[in-house]
Amino acid sequence: MTSKTRNKVESTIETCRAEGKWKNVIELTEELKSGSPNNESLALFLVGEAKLENYLEENPLVGENYDKIKGGLAEPRRLLLQITGENGQKAGIALDAYLLLAKLCYACGEHEQSLENFVKAELNTLSEKSLTLRSLKILAESYAIKGLCLENQIAKPSSKYKKTEKESEMITSFEKATDLGLLYLQEQDNTPSHALSDIVLSTTTLSVSPPIKRMGTILETALQRAPIVLIKAGKLQEAIDRYRNMLSAIETRTTQSLRLTLARQLAEVLLRGVSGTVYAPPKGTLPKSAKKLWKPRKYMGRNHFIPKNQHEETILLLLVSESLSVKDAVLSQSPEFKMVRQHAMDNATAVYDLLSLATVRWGLGSLLNDSFEKALKFSYGEQHIWRQYGISLASMGRYKHSLRVFEEVTRLIPNDPLPSLLSARLCYESLGLFHEGLHHSKQALSKELKGLRPSRSQLYVGIGYQQLANQSNLNSDREKYHKLALEAFQQAVDDDENDHLNEYYLALEYALLNNIPEAMHHIRCALALRAEHSPSLHLFTLLLTANEKHFEALNVVEDALEEFPENLNLLHVKAHLELFMDEPHSALKTVQSMLNIWRDHYESQINGNGANGGGILALNDNADISERHSDTKSIHLQTMSQFSDKDSSGFF
Repeated sequence: MTSKTRNKVESTIETCRAEGKWKNVIELTEELKSGSPNNESLALFLVGEAKLENYLEENPLVGENYDKIKGGLAEPRRLLLQITGENGQKAGIALDAYLLLAKLCYACGEHEQSLENFVKAELNTLSEKSLTLRSLKILAESYAIKGLCLENQIAKPSSKYKKTEKESEMITSFEKATDLGLLYLQEQDNTPSHALSDIVLSTTTLSVSPPIKRMGTILETALQRAPIVLIKAGKLQEAIDRYRNMLSAIETRTTQSLRLTLARQLAEVLLRGVSGTVYAPPKGTLPKSAKKLWKPRKYMGRNHFIPKNQHEETILLLLVSESLSVKDAVLSQSPEFKMVRQHAMDNATAVYDLLSLATVRWGLGSLLNDSFEKALKFSYGEQHIWRQYGISLASMGRYKHSLRVFEEVTRLIPNDPLPSLLSARLCYESLGLFHEGLHHSKQALSKELKGLRPSRSQLYVGIGYQQLANQSNLNSDREKYHKLALEAFQQAVDDDENDHLNEYYLALEYALLNNIPEAMHHIRCALALRAEHSPSLHLFTLLLTANEKHFEALNVVEDALEEFPENLNLLHVKAHLELFMDEPHSALKTVQSMLNIWRDHYESQINGNGANGGGILALNDNADISERHSDTKSIHLQTMSQFSDKDSSGFF
């Protein structure tokens, strides 16, 4: 074989290696066996590599079926072992052989043997130099496998020093794997198919590097594990910096889905693991320094937006994640796209759940609502997205629209009582549609499953009857509805005697029927179950006054106001009690406090800085804020304000 022909064959082989065409590599390798002992060793290496990679592509590493894998990789192991000796050293491919043997051992579950091969390859002492795409991938996977082997190592370190040393080595391996992996993907996108490079780990080969469609399971695992092992090691800030470094790397076609995962994970870390006092914002663009060969290229520019606080960075990450998830959404409802569609939907749902937490926490309800409206375009039949959308509409005060959305959710999950309860709550609390609310409550009651807190649906039925009784003009209708309400509340108490709301509403019903002794009994039961429930304290105070125990009532209301200083209902009762006891100055002071609270609350609402729309906030928002909003309603809404109590969403 002439030198020109041999070079052409080698070039074609390297093209096939870069493209993952392993069967073609095996066919072309036959032409290299003649002419030189080095060619014989190179041919063994290429066939062993091709058989190894081809087997792993056809048999992904799922589960621990190591016996089958060992049998399938017996021949590649034999071929690669043949070139780890003197002939392989002379041919310059022993290093590559050890790295591939380490990968083979990892696939077979032989983690210790894999680490031994890395020691033989002197992986820790390799110096940075230019590499071909194939060599970049081998090296990136080698560091990834080393990190995974160290993480899964059964033998525990004998001392604290050894444990720290192992942990540091594992973190370093994952970090190098992420840097080399991202660099490999960038080079894969940027290298034209006709480009050649003659600097490789195996000194006798050339490389042609066309784009490769997949990064491989090992690399993808390493890219996601790198920050996680830092978090497990208690190095939270280093984990955040690692996320930021990976996200600031120039994007490639292969990393788009990975970028979605990383951005979502970093947002989750910032939401759940970082408080404002320990948050460190990302640094700006650093001065240009000497380019490191084994570091990925990053976005550079003067006008890039850099978040200044935790809120900005979290929202930015989630908006980026949302954009990527919308881009990946599958609109086709054909059965053949079911798996892909479900995977994209799962990613989008995770992003929207986090976006809900972040936007509600920082009062950005309109942003959340806009995001859900975009999500509806690809969320046909996805009840979770529709339910979240309905809750976001309620938080914006768009109650009628929210009710229609919950009715659609009811259609999507006909056996789940929760959407019907949400609809009933909107009807009772915000829309004044008591007949419709009662209808939804009865629907929920008919769907209740055994053991799933049946008292909540029963309670809502009783509330519906109670409100209808209050609205009725005819005595016959009022008596009928009060009787039905009393029966429903009593049944709710029987179903769950540990629910303070059941006892509270039963006490309220007895009070409306002028049965003060029974009302007092049940309100004491409610307070025994939850002493800090402000509506129960309010009703208890009123019942004490009905029994002419005014001093006791004043003591109760003053104690309650220490817990709820802005509760207008309690302040109203206090002012009346002070007037009754001939304390006009104290009563005037109390009324002035009420006016100040009313002014502050409603001015903030007018300016757009107050409540986002009533007690439904208790579903997702901070419970104390929700109760404050409900407690500062005007007096004529006193009864309806109880639905906004933070525990009234307890049917979750």
